[in-house]
Amino acid sequence: MTVDVGRIGVWLRSSAASGSELVGTARELERLGYGAIWLGGANGDLRSAQAMLDATQRITVATGIVSMWTIPAQELAINHARVTAAHPGRFLLGIGASHEALVGERYRRPYSALVSYLDELDAAGVPKSERVLAALGPKVLALAAERSRGAHPYLVTPDYTAGARQVLGSGPLMATEQKVALAGDVEQSRKLGRPAVAPYLKMPNYLNNLRRDGFTDADFAHGGSDRLIDALVAGPDPAAVSARVQAHLDAGADHVCLQVVTADGSLPTAEWAKLAEALPT
Repeated sequence: MTVDVGRIGVWLRSSAASGSELVGTARELERLGYGAIWLGGANGDLRSAQAMLDATQRITVATGIVSMWTIPAQELAINHARVTAAHPGRFLLGIGASHEALVGERYRRPYSALVSYLDELDAAGVPKSERVLAALGPKVLALAAERSRGAHPYLVTPDYTAGARQVLGSGPLMATEQKVALAGDVEQSRKLGRPAVAPYLKMPNYLNNLRRDGFTDADFAHGGSDRLIDALVAGPDPAAVSARVQAHLDAGADHVCLQVVTADGSLPTAEWAKLAEALPT
């Protein structure tokens, strides 16, 4: 079954709210008209995703992502079957290899491990059409096109999106994450967005991808240059975010999921409402 994520979604770190808050958030995002909620750092038990689906009628829930190192493929397949049986056509399983800094010594030969993991999911009956891969480089993008519904790139620019679409081809889904900082002016938005980018500038996978996009080591110093932050964090107002989303769509994205940054880590309820009125339909 094809899972419809719509054109615009919200990326939400699963640890950012309690279970009851996630349920309330799902209802609000559905009311605002968003197409999908992406749960960052999702637990492979998928219980948060199921609770959000139970509480809503239309909106899709996706994982962005479940790390393949955290749960055996057969167990994840059982959980996937439970969720999709209750909510057919409304759940998209995002999986990936994560990063060595997060995984530790188990992180060996990640591409081969991911291929084997997909083989196990195939054997356990998880449909290709109901899963996507976290993908940045050409090799995993090609794997996403071959072995899943498509790709979920994270921390990328519209220029990246254009190149990734060429690798994926015209058919597969590309659901691109985009950070957002609504702070009224450019300097304040940079100040808000920089801490959200800085942790990723210690991870080789992201750095290598940004280098392919034309950035250099000078852009990675001190939490990120202004040029880098401006490229990765949309703002400072809803109109500018709308323009960035449209740039991704024009470059070949099918779906853009917005990760709205707040200074204190609180849920950006007011920001979601403002964006819902301004974003492309």
